[in-house]
Amino acid sequence: MSHPAETLQLLAPDGRLVEDERTERYRPVVESLDESLLQRFHRTMSVIRAFDIEAGNLQRQGQLALWIPSLGQEAAQVGSGYAARAQDHIFPAYREHAVGHIRGLDVVQIIAMLRGLSHGGWVPEEVGNFHLYTLVIGSQTLHATGYAMGVQFDGLVGTGDAERDTAVLVYFGDGATSQGDVNEAFVFAQSYQTPQVFFLQNNHWAISVPVSVQSRTPLYRRPEGFGIPSIQLDGNDVLASYAVTRERLDAARAGEGPQFIEALTYRMGAHTTSDDPTKYRTADEVEHWRQRDPIARFETYLRGRGASEQFFADVAAEAADFAADARRRTLELTPPPAESMFAHVYSEPHPVMQAQAEWLRSYEASFEGEGA
Repeated sequence: MSHPAETLQLLAPDGRLVEDERTERYRPVVESLDESLLQRFHRTMSVIRAFDIEAGNLQRQGQLALWIPSLGQEAAQVGSGYAARAQDHIFPAYREHAVGHIRGLDVVQIIAMLRGLSHGGWVPEEVGNFHLYTLVIGSQTLHATGYAMGVQFDGLVGTGDAERDTAVLVYFGDGATSQGDVNEAFVFAQSYQTPQVFFLQNNHWAISVPVSVQSRTPLYRRPEGFGIPSIQLDGNDVLASYAVTRERLDAARAGEGPQFIEALTYRMGAHTTSDDPTKYRTADEVEHWRQRDPIARFETYLRGRGASEQFFADVAAEAADFAADARRRTLELTPPPAESMFAHVYSEPHPVMQAQAEWLRSYEASFEGEGA
């Protein structure tokens, strides 16, 4: 269950930088990272893991209907999330909590959505162009490709203006690659040479179906058949995730067409809180990946660079505070007013919605005074 030879890895599981011919092209990127950003990688991974665990506990205590954990996938998300520029648009699946946090999303909005208190979650333009979670498997790849076509038609690609040129980054899982939507997105992206990066988080399980059953060949080779440049990297290596995603987003913005990244990682928790992974995977497999924990690996790397005990203590305290604050605010959430269900169906006032809202008001008023 070790990584295949073709997998790019910049940071080995023991926290040592890998130095070989394949990593040479990315070494300048790694060397350019200042200590502040490196520490931010670790802080974000740690904070989101604490939040993720707390959200799962809240679901078990009946505070939300469902939780979708990202435990174990922090490096893939944090590295790629920090690689995007402010003007880029990001289309998540439903597990990209770290990416949303990086782009400015209040993660309690994810909880509110999964508690049934909103119709979608947030306004993308207000949270760093981080679009809505998509529960229909793989459909976000078509949304992203259509948006990327629009970016291209608007002339926001290949101008050389770093503050203007725009790329689209779309996340999905290994199970989604079996969906027709994803393959249709490949067709349109390659045909129109869209400025986008497909980012596959291969966590090895599509609910209970292992990736070995889904595909007899490495998944990064599929888009190559569509003519899309593709690479496979160690998704538990935050440095590889950052360096490769930055490179591929730069290529997309420069007008070089769609790019594809497969990040090999592992879903340490359940697919969702409605799933029991002990029914279909072994303890030995989970332990194998636990030994390759992305946060522990990066902590070892930072310690080797001289990070202090105080830094790690501060991060642990921040993560605990963040999780506790999320719990407190979750327990304070209240249902939205019933009228809100009519508010965003159409962009402008609509007579059908107005009539339905009026009917609801009349219906509720008919109960006034009963039981007094």
